[in-house]
Amino acid sequence: MSTEIKVPTLGESVTTATVARWMKKAGERVERDEPVVELETDKVTVEVNAPESGTIEAIAADEGAEVEVGALLGTIGAGNGKAGAPAKTETKAEPRQDAKADAKTDAAKPGANPPSGVNPPPPPSGPVSRGDHAPLPAAQKMMTEQKIAAGQVGDGSGKDGRITKGDVIAFLEKPAEKPAPAAAKAPRAEDPREERVKMTRLRRTIATRLKEAQNNAAMLTTFNEVDMSAVMTLRSEYKDAFEKKHKGVRLGFMSFFVKACVAALREFPAVNAEIDGDDIVYRNFVNMGIAVSSPNGLVVPVLRDADRMSFPEIEAAIGDFGKRARDGALKLDELSGGTFSITNGGVFGSLMSTPILNPPQSAILGMHKIQDRPMAIAGKIEIRPMMYLAVSYDHRIIDGREAVSFLVRVKENIEDPRRLMLEI
Repeated sequence: MSTEIKVPTLGESVTTATVARWMKKAGERVERDEPVVELETDKVTVEVNAPESGTIEAIAADEGAEVEVGALLGTIGAGNGKAGAPAKTETKAEPRQDAKADAKTDAAKPGANPPSGVNPPPPPSGPVSRGDHAPLPAAQKMMTEQKIAAGQVGDGSGKDGRITKGDVIAFLEKPAEKPAPAAAKAPRAEDPREERVKMTRLRRTIATRLKEAQNNAAMLTTFNEVDMSAVMTLRSEYKDAFEKKHKGVRLGFMSFFVKACVAALREFPAVNAEIDGDDIVYRNFVNMGIAVSSPNGLVVPVLRDADRMSFPEIEAAIGDFGKRARDGALKLDELSGGTFSITNGGVFGSLMSTPILNPPQSAILGMHKIQDRPMAIAGKIEIRPMMYLAVSYDHRIIDGREAVSFLVRVKENIEDPRRLMLEI
């Protein structure tokens, strides 16, 4: 009896996937819970494990095929199987010689659809009249006077498809037609030094969502800069003790920014809200999206109830997200439900940027590279580790005053982290 391999439930709002890679071929032995096929969704890559031990009996969905939840991917049968067996064997019957001749004859008929493997005759070089006969004399005279080509009149109504004087008159009486649409853009010239690679499903989704954010939101960005001296001093002083107490969890900068944003979001709730039709949905919780780079592109796993998390819990969760993003092991439900996001372009050396919204969220904070700069402090020039901050926001729901005030509050919380401890 065969065991079916089916597309599993893919998570919230995800109903289809693309078969990215088969790890086993037909005829190969698999063990229960061993990964056999890899699916790529709009958000993440998912491995489908074998439900039973046995031999891959058949593959129902080839690589590149789009499949829905519950669709059949393949079957597992009993037996030991052979390693390296061919994934699929297709037998094509060779058409008979007389069948080929019939196909060519049929292809020559007007309106016939040529069968596969038979090249249809090339189309005529220009428009021709039905019956391929010259216009009648009276029609030809009128066409010459009016400078009309036979191809403009089209098929004639006379015997054998010849154009009559009445056809020309009818053509002249027709209302002026709209100009023909511009010719389709010619395909770009290929260069042998180029390589064409099909976009992954994840990359297509990223492109679509980013364009959607630009088209649907009134997006603006406001900037500020923050002195990282206090946070860097605090981190340097306590990082060893922190790591020792919390079993290897390292103290980074992200937990400070998450805490700073949570405090600011409580004060400016519109930044944590979203538009739903004609309503504004305000939230009494914070699900913080943390942008993480993965081999397949940027993903944004979510710290759920970040407003209730401690410094070590935030650092441990972010470290785990980063590792599993690199391994392609993030779960689908971890990538949805965010209410506000943070992205850190500084890890790649970015000094300043305008982060783009992650719909349906209404705002996102962009962190950047820490760089020593001369600053005027109490009338003196001092070198301080400075970071530019940026908040992109949807102006439909967030006023400029709120966005600027939110960013100033984040700046104040970072420059004096004691505020976070005292919740002021």
